Amino acid sequence: MKRVFLLVLDSVGIGELPDAKDYNDEGSHTLYATSKSKYFNMPNMEKLGLFNIDGVKDKFGKKDSDTYDSSIARLAEKSKGKDTTTGHWEIAGVISSKAFPTYPNGFPKEIIDEFEQRTGRKTLCNLPYSGTEVILEYGKEHMDTGALIVYTSADSVFQIAAHEDVVPVEDLYKYCEIAREILQGEHGVGRVIARPFIGDHPNFTRTSNRHDYSLAPPKTMLDQLVEAGIEVLGVGKIYDIFAGKGLTDTVRTNNNQEGIERLIERTARDFNGLCFINLVDFDMVYGHRNDIDGYAKALSEFDSQLPRILDSLRDDDILIITADHGCDPSTPSTDHSREYVPMLAYGKKIKKGINLGTRESFADIAATILEYFNLDQDIAGTSFLKDIII
Repeated sequence: MKRVFLLVLDSVGIGELPDAKDYNDEGSHTLYATSKSKYFNMPNMEKLGLFNIDGVKDKFGKKDSDTYDSSIARLAEKSKGKDTTTGHWEIAGVISSKAFPTYPNGFPKEIIDEFEQRTGRKTLCNLPYSGTEVILEYGKEHMDTGALIVYTSADSVFQIAAHEDVVPVEDLYKYCEIAREILQGEHGVGRVIARPFIGDHPNFTRTSNRHDYSLAPPKTMLDQLVEAGIEVLGVGKIYDIFAGKGLTDTVRTNNNQEGIERLIERTARDFNGLCFINLVDFDMVYGHRNDIDGYAKALSEFDSQLPRILDSLRDDDILIITADHGCDPSTPSTDHSREYVPMLAYGKKIKKGINLGTRESFADIAATILEYFNLDQDIAGTSFLKDIII
């Protein structure tokens, strides 16, 4: 029985990519920026080799001779873009040659008109906005009129915010499904996102009933595994990111801690295949709010739970830890940043102290996993399995 646990630390980037200037992200380094907080403490990830990775070791004063317990690499993003969907798709073997569309001036009138006509509700805002600020500014008017708050960001997203007492969550989900049907082709944004909230003005709070509606990806590693009769378990927002494609089992989570618990539960399950996990709090709760201390606390809390994860692995298991983009909380921007991501592979079958340097694509993870399951790949990426397997 072969099992791979692929864990994405959402937005934990490790330094600007060479083309970061094209995305206004020069100087971004999410991990290093967060380490400036007094709450930053990651001794267990240090033992695995996080701070020995290219672009990280110089920042943290590590030497090549330092020992560590996993095989490591720095991965470049080959796709165009810096969003969740693009990053996860590339991890799964899909290179996006064209970035998803963004709307710095809001969505075109024809899109909003069709959305209003099909939902039967008017809309408010239609501009790039912080998720917390948009409900503070438009929440009262939304409650008075029932109009939906539609907004976007620097990412390719169409977000709909609504108070749960005004628009029941199931109705909000239906409106998102309508938006997803409209936003195809030229206007095929990466994600439509339901953003329900509660409370009274000005004390509104977003709830955990967020739901993402992604475009269906082309063939990925997940599809290839399932076609071969290999199980693929999703934890967190993996189902949403891949529009349900290539998954045999899924469970949603409300926060990082719940994601860790669901991961550990699955280490106790007998299955032959991949468990794909996303821990979203780093990005959603802290990165987008430029909360350096909160981000550092979340990283430190994950690190404190890491021994539980490692101890739950069986002798034949492989754990791969990576990220999907950056979200440097120290920069003026509250959006994602164009960064390299870490790759740490750990297990009894994995060599210790191996540094693969800088790899040219996140997709190398997908190619490696497919080779581990003895499958000829139909996706992008170059396997590094032979370099790390004992």
